[in-house]
Amino acid sequence: MSHSHTKPPADIELRVKALESLLTEKGLIDPAALDELVDTYENRVGPRNGALVVAKAWTDPDYRKRLLEDSTAAIAELGFSGVQGEDMVVVENTSDVHNMTVCTLCSCYPWPTLGLPPAWYKSAPYRSRVVMDPRGVLAEFGVSVPAEKEIRVWDSSAEIRYLVLPERPAGTDGWSEEQLVELVTRDSMIGTGFPKPANASGASA
Repeated sequence: MSHSHTKPPADIELRVKALESLLTEKGLIDPAALDELVDTYENRVGPRNGALVVAKAWTDPDYRKRLLEDSTAAIAELGFSGVQGEDMVVVENTSDVHNMTVCTLCSCYPWPTLGLPPAWYKSAPYRSRVVMDPRGVLAEFGVSVPAEKEIRVWDSSAEIRYLVLPERPAGTDGWSEEQLVELVTRDSMIGTGFPKPANASGASA
């Protein structure tokens, strides 16, 4: 979606920036290393865990059934659990339904499977508009959902966090879990994107 919404940083953001500047000046932290750490948890380690869950569900019908019936337990089978992921619900995209997740009150997010939430997920415009106009928000992400397909928005809370099980890309029959993992994107597990297509660069049968 558009990231043109600008507003002054919140008090907590200002405090964090001030603390970061102070620690940098004293030579106690390296900003580049800090950026790398944040990127690791926001874009690599966290989403990779969720991708492993999705790929297993795509290839193992019994696991998929357990995942949809008791998401927390099934995710824990793969070793992903803990703070911010105690009570998980996985919702499945189908030919008739496209799911999206949001936290309208704050920024509740399944850290053990998706890592750190992206900035736009925490933004007021996303949190308010996705409930009122999910199709319009998806369009801003470049995601087109057929008019006949229902869009369901799931509101995460301190008690329950949602993870989208995206539809498996066409042309991946016979692919291993390791190959399928490379197609799963963070946004496809939030519902604001799709997995990469089977012919995506770097992925092959």
